[in-house]
Amino acid sequence: MLALSAVAVFVVAYILIATEKFNRVAIVCGGAAMMAIIGATDTKSAFYSHETGVDWDVIFLLLGMMIIVGVIHKTGLFEFLAIKSIQFGKGEPKRAFVYILLLVAVASALLDNVTTILLAVPMTFVIASHLKVNPVPFILGEVFISNIGGAATLIGDPPNIIIASKANLEFNDFLVNMAPIVLVVTVFIVPFLVWSFRKELVNTEEDRSAIQHLDAKSFITNKVLMKKSLFVLLLVVINFTAHSLTHFEPALVALLGAGLLVLISNLKPADFAMDVEWGTLVFFAGLFIMVGALVKVGALAEFSNLISDAVGDNAAVAGTAILFVSAIVSGIVDNIPYVASMIPVVTQLTESITTINNDGLWWSLALGADFGGNLTIVGASANVVAIGLAHANGVKISFWHFAKYGVPVTIISTLISFPYLLMRYF
Repeated sequence: MLALSAVAVFVVAYILIATEKFNRVAIVCGGAAMMAIIGATDTKSAFYSHETGVDWDVIFLLLGMMIIVGVIHKTGLFEFLAIKSIQFGKGEPKRAFVYILLLVAVASALLDNVTTILLAVPMTFVIASHLKVNPVPFILGEVFISNIGGAATLIGDPPNIIIASKANLEFNDFLVNMAPIVLVVTVFIVPFLVWSFRKELVNTEEDRSAIQHLDAKSFITNKVLMKKSLFVLLLVVINFTAHSLTHFEPALVALLGAGLLVLISNLKPADFAMDVEWGTLVFFAGLFIMVGALVKVGALAEFSNLISDAVGDNAAVAGTAILFVSAIVSGIVDNIPYVASMIPVVTQLTESITTINNDGLWWSLALGADFGGNLTIVGASANVVAIGLAHANGVKISFWHFAKYGVPVTIISTLISFPYLLMRYF
């Protein structure tokens, strides 16, 4: 009965988010409160349990990177890079769109998709302003390609970090097994996105000519602070990529980097705190509590057991089920808690099915969860961050507008992954 009540609370909250008639932060906070009222969670489970509560690693990773980005924003660097990128594309929106997507894909693999979105979206508004186009196609394209590009490496997407920890996988394992299919999917998705937004990525000859006459260097307002910011960002990136050697969690690295940059920047708290998306952080906390309640009452475990019972000891069926179910469910409940709840199931299946080669089920889970994150606004951390940044800049992207493009992107990327998994592992 408790499990059904918890599921009902989550479904109602999800429907309210989808209708967009109420503030989504208020909805998840209310949903989290209801989970506590019905007894599906408590203080210990919500705030102190890694399995059933707020994922503080994600929250503090976001907070640290938001502070770093807030300081960088004061230097004019985003404007400089934005002008340079559109001048490189000769002011042509479709060409600039492709360049930005490829840059975001690479950056997501080297950094992580959330950090990349935090860096890319502020540039996007400058780019769209000078190109005289709608910023929404750029923002959506960046989100989709960041989730795809982030799948290529251990640090690129939070679910990968969870999987690597539980399955004893290293950075190179992800490069060898995930990067090839990510490249293939990117080759298909980029043209698809260009085609999808073709009517909006249009400007005039006058607009393109004006862009070529802009002086990018004039947008740099504080060179000293810019150099300090880039130095700290470089240190953070190096520590992100060295995670398998240093074992410093990305959240700790981000917070230390933010602290160092604040210390050497001589800025007042109000100068960089304005760029922190507090509403987004609260939204994540509420969402984690609601999904954690589903884990605590056994609702997600029951769902996982149904999958385990259905696939039996057939490796190909197991891999197929995990891929497609993960692509759907992770897009609905957020791929981070979904992956955490699926870890015991995949571990059990991997041990019981002796015909699996090279950790095939783990790669099925990773691809399904990473690519499934594009399904809806709440499917991945990068999505929520991008929507929050857009809203802060006066641009509203609705649940259904996101899904209009997110659903086909998820379908295409998942279908491309399917034969890859079958041929390589099963």
